[in-house]
Amino acid sequence: MGAVSRSEKRLRRKRRVRKKIRGTSERARLCVFRSSRHIYAQIIDDFEGKTLVAASSVSKDLRSKIGKDGANKKGAAIVGSAIAESALSRGIKRVVFDRNGFLYHGRVKAVADAARQSGLEF
Repeated sequence: MGAVSRSEKRLRRKRRVRKKIRGTSERARLCVFRSSRHIYAQIIDDFEGKTLVAASSVSKDLRSKIGKDGANKKGAAIVGSAIAESALSRGIKRVVFDRNGFLYHGRVKAVADAARQSGLEF
């Protein structure tokens, strides 16, 4: 048995978390993914298998607000507030937070806090 890589550890945590979390039509799943340069957030209905709302630091409408801050907490907060505004405009108020195997710290926490402040209920 060799050493387990960092990405494999994250995938194990992701599988463990996803066993318990399901997005429904009443309470969709807010999924966050972070790469080294960007952050992505989606609201997903798992029963339909559809992404209802998405926002990321790569999207053209947010790119002008974020600038080169796509990889820090400031950019993550902008993405979190954008996903919350989009969700509220589509009538989605309650979500389940899926940290996607990442630790609830730093940029992932910044997305969650900004979404809560913008009106989403976790």
